[in-house]
Amino acid sequence: MGKLDRYMLSQLMVLFGFFSLVLVGVYWVNRAVSLFDQLIGDGQTALVFLEFTTLTLPGVIRLVLPVSAFVAAVYVTNRLMSESELVVMQATGFSPARLARPVAYFGGIVAVMMFILMNYLVPASRTQLALRSAEIAQNITSRLLVEGTFLHPADGITLYVREITPQGELHDIFLSDARDTVQRTVYTARRALLVRDAAGPKLIMFDGLAQTLRASGNRLFTTSFADFSYDIGSLISVQAAGVLRATELGTARLFRASTADLVAAGQSRAAFLVEAHSRIAQPLLAPVAAMIGFSALMLGAFSRFGMWRQIVGAVVLLILTQLIGNAAVQLAVEDESYWAAAYLPVLFGAAVSALMLWLAGRPKRLRVALA
Repeated sequence: MGKLDRYMLSQLMVLFGFFSLVLVGVYWVNRAVSLFDQLIGDGQTALVFLEFTTLTLPGVIRLVLPVSAFVAAVYVTNRLMSESELVVMQATGFSPARLARPVAYFGGIVAVMMFILMNYLVPASRTQLALRSAEIAQNITSRLLVEGTFLHPADGITLYVREITPQGELHDIFLSDARDTVQRTVYTARRALLVRDAAGPKLIMFDGLAQTLRASGNRLFTTSFADFSYDIGSLISVQAAGVLRATELGTARLFRASTADLVAAGQSRAAFLVEAHSRIAQPLLAPVAAMIGFSALMLGAFSRFGMWRQIVGAVVLLILTQLIGNAAVQLAVEDESYWAAAYLPVLFGAAVSALMLWLAGRPKRLRVALA
């Protein structure tokens, strides 16, 4: 690798790291806010929140890396153009295709990162996230048994427990059930116990009072009870553990998925093949995005007014590539024989980049094409 290649590659990697950190931070904070409301609202600790946000990082990084590669390529190329460095390089005999070599090296490095993320880290993190989500969803004590706090485990349900003893006994219970539009019932009890049976978890209340307010006639009915069983299993949306998901499986298993796997996941073989081929095609989009950004700016000459037209053109081409990818995925999902459609955005982006580099190396043809 020559000095020019090392110089441009170092510039690209530095800017790539900066933009990746910024974009990952933005995406991660946005995701962390929703997780914070969900987990802390369910009574989870800060350690659980940190664990969940960490498990979402590989998926966030997977989305950010191609965008960061594109932005870094555009930024570096624009700066080298504005400072006339690329102009000098071209004057010494370097063709646009030769100048694109460090960008190709840079794209290859990002592609390797993407491949590791797509095929190893992301499936592993999603598997662990699904397992932990199922554990927490089934952990009723952490979701409902929070003393001194009004909780809303479901729409129309309000639960309050004044004190929870070390033995697990609940003191001074307030439970409001307003799910029925015809009547609303409020349960109060001196103490209660949470028990499990085959039908699901039950809240056994002792020495309490049930007050039912009926909408028709606006009448209040009160009933005292020595003990009362309330089914709280229906208040908790428990995600079934062990449910098979294509996004959590390894790439090799997706390619050789059995009929049992398809039935367990409730998906077609075409969906499995699309997921598997996407894990190979999407890493290739990183170098394609970088090459689109570089080659689009190479079409323009030095200008004091900047290269905003070439930058806008590069963004439009990147969006078009993504739209082609979305359409190709929809086509491949409908018929497994169209699995190769997952590579269409890569082929399109590579062809467009090669065409722009060819035109950039022939200014006369470019002026004729633009005339």
